[in-house]
Amino acid sequence: MEKKLGKIESVSFGLGGYQGAMIGLHVTLGNGGWGVGDSRANWDSEQIKWAENTQWSEEDRDGWYAEIVRYVSSLLKDAKVDSVEKLKGKPVEVTFDGNTLKSWRILTEVL
Repeated sequence: MEKKLGKIESVSFGLGGYQGAMIGLHVTLGNGGWGVGDSRANWDSEQIKWAENTQWSEEDRDGWYAEIVRYVSSLLKDAKVDSVEKLKGKPVEVTFDGNTLKSWRILTEVL
């Protein structure tokens, strides 16, 4: 495991992810010498409709949406801001396993 320091280079809440069909938080983390994207998102209900053969229910989707909003709320609290746009530029610690992003967090101790 390797930890790198960087910042939130870009952030948005909206459509993105797999084929632009997922709604949620989308971020780019980096420091100029490296960069990585991450999303906390799930299927957009306006684009991906539930059907008999899906492996999940609308109740599952509601739960996923709640998890996303709670995650965003936690990030806003940690970063001491009141909107997603204000997360841009906040310092982060990013953990990699080889080239795979494992996790990241706001560096609350420097804010």
